[in-house]
Formats: sequence, C-alpha cells, structure tokens
Amino acid sequence: MKRVKTSELIPGMITAEDVYSYNNQLILPRGLILNDRSITKLAFYSILSVKVEDTEKPKPEHVAEKSSYSERLQQSLEFVKFRKSFETDVHNFRLAVNDVVEKGAPLDVDYLIDHTLKILDLGATANVFDILHHMRTYDDVTYAHSMNVALICNVFARWLRMSEDEIRLATISGLLHDIGKTKIPDTIIKKPGRLTDDEYDLIKTHPQEGYQLLQGAHLDQPVLNAVLMHHERNDGSGYPYGITGDKIGPYAKMVSIADVYDALTSARIYRGPLCPFKAIALFESEGLQKYDPKYILTFLENVVNTYLLNDVRLSNGVTGKVVYVNRDKLSAPTIQTEHGFLDLSAHPDITIEALV
Repeated sequence: MKRVKTSELIPGMITAEDVYSYNNQLILPRGLILNDRSITKLAFYSILSVKVEDTEKPKPEHVAEKSSYSERLQQSLEFVKFRKSFETDVHNFRLAVNDVVEKGAPLDVDYLIDHTLKILDLGATANVFDILHHMRTYDDVTYAHSMNVALICNVFARWLRMSEDEIRLATISGLLHDIGKTKIPDTIIKKPGRLTDDEYDLIKTHPQEGYQLLQGAHLDQPVLNAVLMHHERNDGSGYPYGITGDKIGPYAKMVSIADVYDALTSARIYRGPLCPFKAIALFESEGLQKYDPKYILTFLENVVNTYLLNDVRLSNGVTGKVVYVNRDKLSAPTIQTEHGFLDLSAHPDITIEALV
C-alpha cells in the first residue's frame, strides 16, 4: 500500500482505502479500479492523495493526437504571445514569493498584479479559458496554477459585473490563494508519488500558513479571507474550519470555484486537458450545493457560453456544433449535426467528449 498524489494517479490503479471528503462523505470505495472520471472526482473534492494497492504501476493510456482545434489554437499568434508573457510572469511571481519567504522581503502586490493584468491584454477575455487549458506544464506547478486561478478570477469577476476595484481584489485573491504552500517543505510538495499521512495533513495546513504569511502585506481583509477560506464549502464540507456559506467571504467563494475548475481541466500524465463540458458535468453531478448559487451558476453559464458555435465530438462519435445552451443542464446543450438537432439533455447516454 502506498499514498499517491491525486495528480499522479493513473487509470488502472486500485484504491487501498475508502476515500472520504472532509465531512466524512464517502467519495470512492476501497478496491475500486480508478478511471479518468473517478480521478477527476477526487480533484473536485480537493483530495490531495489516496492510498492505492502496491500493484505494478499501469502504463499510461495512449494519448490521442491533439485535435485540430487544439493545434489551431496553439499555433495562433495570440497563443504564442500569451504563453510567453504567462511564463515570464510565473517566473517573476516565483522569485517575488521566494524573496518574501526566504528573506522576509515585502510583497509588492501592485507590481505582481499589474504584470498579471497585462497578460489579459494579449488576448480576448473569452479565449482565456481555452488558452489556459492548452498551456499545461508540470514545472512550477504551484505558481502556474496560482496564475491560472488569478486570470480565471479576473474574468469571473467581470461576469459578476464587479467594479474595477473588486475585480482587482478578486485577481489578487486568486494569485495569492496557494501562497501557504511555500511554507510546506519542497520535498513534500514535489515528492514523486508517495505521501505519508503526516505529510498529507501538513499540506492541508497551507490555507492557515498563507494567511499568516500575508499578515504584514497590507492586504484587504477579504483577500486574506480568500487565502484562508478557499477550501471551505457552502455546505460546510470544506476545511480547515468546516464553516458554511454565510461565513465564507465573496472572494473565497470565487477562488474555490476557479481553483477546482483549473484542477479539473488540468492535463494529467496520461491525457490532455479535460473537456470543459466534462468539468461542468462533474460540478452538476457532484456538488452545486457546495458553492453559492450566485457564483457557481454565473460561472458555469458563462463558461458554456464561451463555447457556443464551437464544433464538438460526442461520445457516440458524431460531430456537431453547439447551438443552444440548456440552463437546466449546462453540460448538455443542443448540438447541430448533419442529421439535425440533438438535445443532449434528453439523451443522458450521450455526452460531449472533446472540442474539435
């Protein structure tokens, strides 16, 4: 038996324990052969690692060639410019945070945010989600993820029609939400594959560590609350305190959604980034009640609208175009195919597999 990080799990591994959420809800039973959906489900519940049987490590599934959609996006001038700016900003963010942690230097939040916001000037807001989905890397995981969440929160705040000051605070909250992980030994954060129970519990302290680290940074209290509460859930099932929705700050609610969405749509070592419609389906099936309705519905509706008129491939092999969003089942829009219109909400056995 060994403990394996969720990000390192591969389909075919077998759970060696019952896996519970932070409020003792059974997520996966012992003895389950993991597949892509069950692994993604762990990310949804913010489960950092699980114990698996000491069987021979399965070989990664064959990853299909990138779709023409992905190829077109990654070859575009917009994507190339965005990626270059993003990687530079992640590098600068890492250096700035390291100076704070190692040298006690003051954190220049204005400098970091101004550079982060400039990234958005390089591409249309509607394309940010697409670009982030196709720009995954296993280097600087914490910092790249934090940058992703900052950019997602920026767009999210605009969808909520927040003021410019509020948009800035939401972006700062996303950028700094995981800063507490810098207080966790690098040997644990980057430990390949196996975590002990004590190491797992230590990683779960990163919200409090981040809150303490930023006490002298002259940040607005709602931003500090977002750092502390981004793993809390509306129904009380989160951590570190298990508080409910009325006690969770607005930016914490936004970061919690952006954090999980980014985790769900991140590439795995055995596949590319998860199709956004699959991520939305998981939100719908596993936990809309975990999030404030105002925030989660606004977020998911706008993500879906981003892909209106996109070509998609369905689970039955048929391709078509997204032409209508079903607000009662956001992951199941109406698709126009060569055979006519197909309302996926009336065909639960057919799902969107990929953008093409």
